[in-house]
Amino acid sequence: MLITLTPELETALNELAKRQGLAPEVLALNVLRERLVGLIKADAPRDEWERLILDAGSNCGVSLPNVAVSSEGLYE
Repeated sequence: MLITLTPELETALNELAKRQGLAPEVLALNVLRERLVGLIKADAPRDEWERLILDAGSNCGVSLPNVAVSSEGLYE
């Protein structure tokens, strides 16, 4: 895979890599690994029980405000 950086990103990557004593390529891979692999692992269920719980839920797309589910809000 080839990734083309903007001049701004390239400058930032080179500067930060220099500060950390790393090659820019190594820093870029470290940052991508931390960001992307962490996201995939965070979303994956860790066992069968967690998979079942996650499958049971559904995204309704909206959260009700607290007043809508309070005892006063139910009777209005």
